[in-house]
Amino acid sequence: MNRFLSSPWTKAGVFLLGLVPLAVLVWFGFQMDLTANPIEYVTHYTGDWTIRFICITLCITPLRMLLNRPQITRFRRMLGLYAFFYGCLHLAIWVVLDPRQNTIPAIWEDIAKRRYITVGMLAFLAMLPLAITSTAGWVRRLTFKRWKRLHRLVYLTAIAGVIHYWWLVKSDIRKPLMYAAIVTLLLGYRVVSWMRKRKPVAEGTSQPTVSAR
Repeated sequence: MNRFLSSPWTKAGVFLLGLVPLAVLVWFGFQMDLTANPIEYVTHYTGDWTIRFICITLCITPLRMLLNRPQITRFRRMLGLYAFFYGCLHLAIWVVLDPRQNTIPAIWEDIAKRRYITVGMLAFLAMLPLAITSTAGWVRRLTFKRWKRLHRLVYLTAIAGVIHYWWLVKSDIRKPLMYAAIVTLLLGYRVVSWMRKRKPVAEGTSQPTVSAR
């Protein structure tokens, strides 16, 4: 398993898999199979894949810890960048193809007045510094400790993305509810793991005080 995860061919395979949703969308476009409202379909499609890649990226740490396979982390940067890529497509389709967004003032008005768009922009803006600082060079510039703190913005992105989807839909909330459950589970795992790490530290610091007495 370690050999498989460390193989450059595996990484290339993950890269190609990340392009499959885009290839499917292009194929549907050539087949004229984008439903009666193609702009809405493409907007929702790219938004779905943005959240999916965010969830997949958040799965890396639990999988690494549960399976004891540190090699899995080598795919996290790529998966996170795919989340940003599909997020950029999602935003670009809304800005460029949506007939309501004819001018910059109209875009700002929508961001200010529609709460699901406001929180959606928050999710995208939280992803922006993560994508910019995803290289090894930025890790060296920021130092790993600061870089790690900055990249906790992915939690904000995940939560804001789910809220954005939840507020967008009018009646059928099954999909946003599913994503909310997944994000809650993944973030909850991190909280539990953090608390378990803190407990031995707290016990260790209290021990000298007891013995001194």
